[in-house]
Amino acid sequence: MKLTELYRDLRSELSSIEKELEHTVQADHPDLQEASLHLLKAGGKRIRPVFVLLSGQFGQYEPDRIKKVAVALELIHMASLVHDDVIDESELRRGRKTIKSKWDNRVAMYTGDYIFSRALELISTIEKPELHKVLSEAIVEMCLGEIEQIRELFDWNLNLRHYLRRVKRKTALLIAVSCRLGSIASGADGQISKKLYLFGYYVGMSYQITDDVLDFVGSEKQLGKPAGSDLRNGNVTLPALYALRDEGRRKDITAYLRDRNHSDREWRDVLDLVLHSGGIEFSRQLSTRYLNKALNVLDSLPDMKAKRSLYEIAGYIGNRKF
Repeated sequence: MKLTELYRDLRSELSSIEKELEHTVQADHPDLQEASLHLLKAGGKRIRPVFVLLSGQFGQYEPDRIKKVAVALELIHMASLVHDDVIDESELRRGRKTIKSKWDNRVAMYTGDYIFSRALELISTIEKPELHKVLSEAIVEMCLGEIEQIRELFDWNLNLRHYLRRVKRKTALLIAVSCRLGSIASGADGQISKKLYLFGYYVGMSYQITDDVLDFVGSEKQLGKPAGSDLRNGNVTLPALYALRDEGRRKDITAYLRDRNHSDREWRDVLDLVLHSGGIEFSRQLSTRYLNKALNVLDSLPDMKAKRSLYEIAGYIGNRKF
C-alpha cells in the first residue's frame, strides 16, 4: 500500500496544510521566496503533519489550531533539510537540485533561517505554554545534534551509542514532538500525550535507521540522490559503522574516504564492502525492534480510528523501500 492511500482520510486536511505551507513561505525578497518554494515543490511524505493531525484526535480536535501546529512542524523540518544540505554539500534532494546547489550556501542558510522563523511566528499564536516549552527544548536538542554531526564527519571511531543519539536528534525527536504537540494542542490527557511522544520517538528511530539502510540499497531514482551519499560525505551511519568493525574492511573503506579521487568502480567496491558486511541485516533488525516498541506503546492507547491509522503508518515505515 502506498503512503498516499494511508492518508486518504486526511486528504482534505493535508490539502489545506499544503496551501498554508505555500502561503506561509511567501517572502518580499524574490530570492527567499523562490528558494523556499523550490524546496516546497520538491514534495515530501508530510509525515510530521500527519502525526500532528492524528495525535490531535486523542483530545478535543480544533482544526485551525491543529493545522497551525502541523504547518509549523513541517516548516521546521524543511528548514533543517536546507541546513543539512549545506553541511553535507548535497547537490540533490528528492531528485531536484538543492537550494545550496541552485543558488549558493549563503542563500541556503538564510532561506533555512527564514523558513524556521516563519514556523515560530505561526505557532506563537497558540496560547499554550506547555506546547512552546516542549518545542523549544526539542529545537535546542536538534541544534546540538547538528553541531555534533559536523564534528563527527569522517570519524571512524563512533560507537553505537553516539549513532543512536544522532538519530534521535536528527529525526526521531521532531516526529516525537509532532505526536506530542498534536495532543497538547487538542488538550488530550497528559498520560496519553506522553505515550504518543514515546510512540513518535520509536517510530522516528525506526524511520531514520531504515533511511540509512536505503541510502546503501536504494537506487538513485528512488532516493533522488546517488546511493551511498551519506558515507561519501563522511556521515558514518549504522550499516557502515557495522562494516568498520572488521579490520580489513575498515582499512579499505577509510583509505578510500581519506583520498576521494577515485573512479566510480572503486566507489562501487567500497559500497560492496558495506553491503556484504552484515551491516544491512543488523540495521534492519534494529529498526524492527524500535518499530515493535512503537506498536507496543500504541496498544496501550484508547481504541479509536486515529490509533488504527497510526498502526498502518508505522507498518508502512517499517517496510518502505524508498
